[in-house]
Amino acid sequence: MSNSTISDSKLKEYHDVALDLVHKCGPILMKGFTEPKTDYKIKDEFWNFLTVYDKQIEDTLMEGLKAAFPESLFIGEEELTAANRQAELTDAPTWIIDPIDGTTNFIHRIPHCCISVGLAINKELVVGIIYNPPANEMFSAWKGHGAYLNGQRINSSKITTMNAAVIAHEISLINSSYTRDKNVKRIYKLGSKAAGTRSFGCAALSLCYVATGQCDAYHIDDLQPWDIAAGAVIVTEAGGCIYHTKGGKFNVMKPDLVCAATEELVKQVIDLIEEANQMTGTTFE
Repeated sequence: MSNSTISDSKLKEYHDVALDLVHKCGPILMKGFTEPKTDYKIKDEFWNFLTVYDKQIEDTLMEGLKAAFPESLFIGEEELTAANRQAELTDAPTWIIDPIDGTTNFIHRIPHCCISVGLAINKELVVGIIYNPPANEMFSAWKGHGAYLNGQRINSSKITTMNAAVIAHEISLINSSYTRDKNVKRIYKLGSKAAGTRSFGCAALSLCYVATGQCDAYHIDDLQPWDIAAGAVIVTEAGGCIYHTKGGKFNVMKPDLVCAATEELVKQVIDLIEEANQMTGTTFE
């Protein structure tokens, strides 16, 4: 299946069916969000949680998308774990699903959590849908047709300099000893130059906030395709740009990234990250 054979009407069909399914999963997320105590399991690390609602939402999405589009393949956070297989992206239409991004927020009833669904065809991201039911925010985009929040067009800001920019980064990443040193140094470099620094605990929504202009840039490493796929479509369709942290082409299967409202700003963020990487004399263990 080459991209040239996929019509706008077919892409719109993918988008519209997925949008409807994601919206229907909203009550599942809200049921867990409003409970006084949400039970959870710890996965591979003490900070990585799984709830029964993750599985319910992912199953609902996968069943609905497979029924509508039998040609579909899936990269789903919980499905991969259960099947003990590695994520693989082919040319086939592939849905990349995070049933609840921002699970720690979800468990603690912080309204920065969402359902995230991206679609890749021929290894290119073409549809992105992110739904935050507690805040009633439905972000959506499909290739070539802009990005939307609750049906209204959104655009990234026009900020070009760090001293005017609000930068998002995940301070919570310092809980991992494997990545603590680089993240402390990067937060120091970025935060000392930016007009403001924010941490939302949800990668998908952080990308959306760049798309709306609420933030001007976002940096994150060491995540998974399902954390980033949908948001990458939304931010680029809103006029933003996204690159690998080292400045090369963004790859959703190895999604270390810097995204920003403008090309000028993304270059400054990447340069500051490189400065942070060169810092010596202190190691944060």
